[in-house]
Amino acid sequence: MRYMLMRKADEATEAGELPSQEVLEAMADYNRRLDEAGLFVTGDGLRPSREGCRIERRGGELLVTDGPFVETKELLAGYTVLEADSLETAIEWARQWPREDGDVTLELRRYFSLEDFEPGHGLDKHLDQARLPSELNVHLCFPGNCREAMAFYAEVTGGRLEALVTYGETPAARDTPSELHDRIIHASLNVRGRRLMGADMAGDCYQAPQGAQVHLEYEALEQAEAVFQRLAEGGQVTMPFDATFWARGFGMATDRFGVHWMIGCQTGRCPMNDEESES
Repeated sequence: MRYMLMRKADEATEAGELPSQEVLEAMADYNRRLDEAGLFVTGDGLRPSREGCRIERRGGELLVTDGPFVETKELLAGYTVLEADSLETAIEWARQWPREDGDVTLELRRYFSLEDFEPGHGLDKHLDQARLPSELNVHLCFPGNCREAMAFYAEVTGGRLEALVTYGETPAARDTPSELHDRIIHASLNVRGRRLMGADMAGDCYQAPQGAQVHLEYEALEQAEAVFQRLAEGGQVTMPFDATFWARGFGMATDRFGVHWMIGCQTGRCPMNDEESES
């Protein structure tokens, strides 16, 4: 069962006072304990209500009211989402809220789950949505140069290389030859929330990529072309970057690591249609 543990706002949080390093450290330790217990889902602090707004619908009309709001005790300063087996378990963890945060008011509420609702077409739509994965990522295989390739992709895309884990840093080290311990078993490049992952294949398990391409889309033509040229360096151009009937610019290339790429600029915005609409 999922619960939201809400930390109510007070005069300090509504004034925009940031928590001290002591409070930040205590909250981090609290979240870590929750995580280690398998209860932590997520948690965040909220900025003062003066930086937000309230949206209400009355008689079919939408009313947007800018903050701040005077009823401080009804506002939230932050929240933690817990996955607990019972209300009693959630309460026990709420009791452990860091003392460093001073006098606070907490509120604990259980989430609805889809099992709470009667069967029907409305519920079916939610069940269909629940079938969707939380992420869709691309995983690449390398013959031993994963570290070099992922560092290159991070430089070209501007993404954040959030993981480079070697075989030697995992329990797999026991079953992996020592000469492979510095090879990468898991790499993750975060590009606007999408992940390009990769790993070095041990022994003869590596197979060159075939039948799939990684597609990058850009709004700016110059940026798309520059990325295409970087990826094509030392590789092979399959389709030169140029205007097409489906994009302002589009090209296909295999980079020097054997990975296939499609780089597009405003794919689906056909220049031919733009010309027709102008004439």
